[in-house]
Amino acid sequence: MVDKKTNNTIESTNSFDSKEVVAKLKNCPTSPRKMRLVADQIRGLNVDKALVLLKHSTKEASIRLEKLLLSAISNWQMKHGGESNELIITSIFVDSGRMLKRMQPAPQGRAHRIRKRSNHVTIMVGLKDTN
Repeated sequence: MVDKKTNNTIESTNSFDSKEVVAKLKNCPTSPRKMRLVADQIRGLNVDKALVLLKHSTKEASIRLEKLLLSAISNWQMKHGGESNELIITSIFVDSGRMLKRMQPAPQGRAHRIRKRSNHVTIMVGLKDTN
């Protein structure tokens, strides 16, 4: 909702639905581009299928996402105390984190900048809507 006088956006204090749980991974030392490749594969899947897909993937990012997904499932079980058979990944997004900048010597006295990238991953798990 936008307030017309001040032109500011107004957000509700509880932005997440109570039927969803969130798990976050911060400052993961993997490039966001490489992490998004794996995150795009599991978006919208059932958690059991996503765990199988992550278990058999050869990418390094899949190991980190598998641990994060297990954490989200554990959060669901702690909050709701139920089975996790019907859970799906409602949303997953990868944001870039801080970047460590290094210098690498180059020919003729110059230097090239090396950017060691990191990312933040947020995964939301909830029940599938039957509407």
